[in-house]
Amino acid sequence: MLIQNKKIAIVGGGMGGLTLARLLQLHGAAVTVYERDLNRDVRVQGSTLDLHEGTGLEAMKRAGLLDEFYKYHRPTASKLRIVDKDLVVKFDDHDDHEAVAENRPEIDRGPLRDILLNSLVEGTVCWNCQFVAMEKYGSGWLLHFKNGQNAYADIVIAADGANSRVRPYLSNIDPVYSGTTLVEGNIYGAQKNAPKLLEFTKGGKVMAFGDEQFIGYGTKGDGSILFVASTKLPESDLREIVLDFQDKKQIFKWFKNHFNGWSSGWDEFFINDHVHFVLRPQYYFPLDQHWETRSNLTMIGDAAHRMPPFAGEGANVAMQDAFELAEYLTNGKYETVQLAFTYFEKDMIQRGAEATRDTLENSDKMHSETALLQMVDFFRY
Repeated sequence: MLIQNKKIAIVGGGMGGLTLARLLQLHGAAVTVYERDLNRDVRVQGSTLDLHEGTGLEAMKRAGLLDEFYKYHRPTASKLRIVDKDLVVKFDDHDDHEAVAENRPEIDRGPLRDILLNSLVEGTVCWNCQFVAMEKYGSGWLLHFKNGQNAYADIVIAADGANSRVRPYLSNIDPVYSGTTLVEGNIYGAQKNAPKLLEFTKGGKVMAFGDEQFIGYGTKGDGSILFVASTKLPESDLREIVLDFQDKKQIFKWFKNHFNGWSSGWDEFFINDHVHFVLRPQYYFPLDQHWETRSNLTMIGDAAHRMPPFAGEGANVAMQDAFELAEYLTNGKYETVQLAFTYFEKDMIQRGAEATRDTLENSDKMHSETALLQMVDFFRY
């Protein structure tokens, strides 16, 4: 087997990295995951994930974790209400008991990460290891971390997300701005801090469209809400944004200026003291990107094919990358790791381009003049 007696470093402990670690360990590989979080108890950010047949669900199946997944998945999280900018309901599937698409069951990121972490050999994850740099060392790599630690690996796999620090060792291709920017907010204790909008979800999610803009939010099992307010914004304007995201009044003013005409009912997201904001300009890597395959370095997930979130493909494609890469490295069909990487990267780049194309098309629809009508028709029919 190609990875026998090889030390494998996976940089990044997100869904793709942890899935890959699990699958490689099932084949007896020596794997260490280097994760920048201080420990596993750090609060996991991000929206609820819907895992898809053939990608995320297939990864859990191959990892032997499908039964464990269904212990924690949230059927009601799939329920959807589509509204206009005045919170007038245009579509609601809560009364349709067949509307939950079980081919895309949903789960919070925290429980999913716990399932994957619990499946790994004890000590697999090196916490508080933020990657800084690496250099060639013998036939492998010497990795350096912010905490002062160093580690040797025969093979390095970048799974460190959209702003990957490992990617530049493979590719110097810059991401492309998509034309949309969103403000993401996390509200903890939503029952107290955003009670009206929490009740409005009926335990599911809400999508609102108007004025070529989009607001979406959903509940999580820990009682929190994650929401995004997305708008078209020229890159020149983006460069001029100077916001203190600790200053909630400033963010609220930004929202009222950019979402002028939207109902004051949305203000509840911005006027409580328990909301945390992040500005997220949406970038993607070119659909025709390529790089020279290395003998001991590759990448998966957003590090390889960054894309906006408007099709729910990011985590799913990353988890597919994980099981595809594990297969290429362990199926015995290739004489060298570099040859396995060559075929893996060719397929991955194509898959990533297709997912990115779908995401960009979805983004155009969701930020169009007819977005509300299009989205209602899509979910109704």
